[in-house]
Amino acid sequence: MAELLEGQSGLPVGNPTNSYWHKEPSETLLGHKTTKELPRVADVVIVGAGITGAFTAHFLKEKQPDTNVVILEAREACWGATGRNGGHCQPAIYAASAPHIASFELRNFSYLKNLVEEYSIPCDWRSTSGVHAFYSAELFDIARGIVADLTDNYPDLAANVALVTKGEGSLGGSPSYLLEGERRELTLDGLRIPHADGAIVQWNAASLWPYKLVAFVLERLLAANGDGSKGSFNLQTNTPVTGLSRAEPSANLSSPGGSAPHSTWTVHTSRGTIAASQVLLATNGYTSHLLPQFSDLLVPTRGQVSALKPPETPSSPADPPLDIGHTYYIAGEPSDPFARDDYLVQRPPTSAELVFGGGRQHAKGRGIGVWDDSTIDEPVAWYLRGELSNAVDLSLAHQHHDQHQNDKEKKRTEALKKQDLEPTYEWTGIMGYTRDGHPWVGNVPESLGGGEGLWVCAGYTGHGMPNAVLSAKAAVDMMVGGEDAEIDLPPEYELTGERVRDARMMEDLAVMDAKGSLYMEFGAGRG
Repeated sequence: MAELLEGQSGLPVGNPTNSYWHKEPSETLLGHKTTKELPRVADVVIVGAGITGAFTAHFLKEKQPDTNVVILEAREACWGATGRNGGHCQPAIYAASAPHIASFELRNFSYLKNLVEEYSIPCDWRSTSGVHAFYSAELFDIARGIVADLTDNYPDLAANVALVTKGEGSLGGSPSYLLEGERRELTLDGLRIPHADGAIVQWNAASLWPYKLVAFVLERLLAANGDGSKGSFNLQTNTPVTGLSRAEPSANLSSPGGSAPHSTWTVHTSRGTIAASQVLLATNGYTSHLLPQFSDLLVPTRGQVSALKPPETPSSPADPPLDIGHTYYIAGEPSDPFARDDYLVQRPPTSAELVFGGGRQHAKGRGIGVWDDSTIDEPVAWYLRGELSNAVDLSLAHQHHDQHQNDKEKKRTEALKKQDLEPTYEWTGIMGYTRDGHPWVGNVPESLGGGEGLWVCAGYTGHGMPNAVLSAKAAVDMMVGGEDAEIDLPPEYELTGERVRDARMMEDLAVMDAKGSLYMEFGAGRG
């Protein structure tokens, strides 16, 4: 194996940690190879079978049913970042770097929500509200200022969030425009975060089983192979791509379902080669393995998540289990406003497990540059087991809240303390962090190892679920739509030479990240 350059990713490892989301794998997809041998040619080859790769194929076949599409996946389908995340889908409304990016993420969320409803996708999608709990007064002040600016200048976006502050009495700190019952729920205590410095609640949020969403899309593509169209969809799992090479057009090579290619890319794998006129890399944190020129622009970064048993079980089988009622982001620490960026969802009954991720500040080197997800960081594991109950009230007593028992409630919140929770799964996954915090979407120029026909859609900086689907659609529109096609994509996401130059003038990602996980969102030129 060739020696890697500094910062370059390796291939996905063959023995990753066991993700909670993989405990019920698709029988259709596990070990799937649509054809025993690799096809020699295709119209489009997609590298990566996560959410980006699956939806790229979905949109390609939707626009051009006769296209021959091949997806190559190094491991099992959806065994990378999508199958290893925290189970969230939530747009960044106030935390987005620009209002039009917030709108894009909101459209992405709505698209996914509607798709799940339209096809009754069995992925445990639960629409709820997202509680962003701030444990740094400084960070909360910055966030309040951003929300105030949204309210003044972009009221349609501001309508998606509500501020909750510290206050006295049963309704203290809740938004005054709500009804009394809603106000009681929207207090720090009502939100189960009595010791937070403040909170922002977003109305558009969801928890889901991400692997099952992607599995549904891939299975549907496979099922459509017999629908009478000339094109085909071919999924090849356990087929790592080891390299790319470009050749001049050959009059002797054409795809069975398409015209002669303008230029030919050869995709080298562990099982042979495929030639195609168009190749899209949906490789996220692993992108620099195939394009070393991206090593300083898109950096593999390891995150960690635990599935934890609730600390209490109901005393009677007739009583419901813990239901925290929201998804959560837990941000900031009193001594370091940008250090902490944790996230929490809860699985449905009966297990009601708490899926809690973050703690990257406790990982060796903050996980920057790590592309091996075969192990966990023990300091992060201990943090995730012990920290959640200190930040969020996980008591069953909260569910039986009696508004006339404020004294008892006060004693309960004063007694909120750390307790170690028992994990059922602990796993890691590789995210793709970019130098400027935005995904790279578009044609890869020759200066980065590309040329005509090579595309990339990757680098979500830990925020892929509310970005990947419509980013994939934009990439497909670029591939098949020509120069005049209408592309729904924030200009900040598009891969251009100017953006590459600007990104390389910024601080190195490791230097920037050392200032805190939230520094890029809230500390760089904000507040």
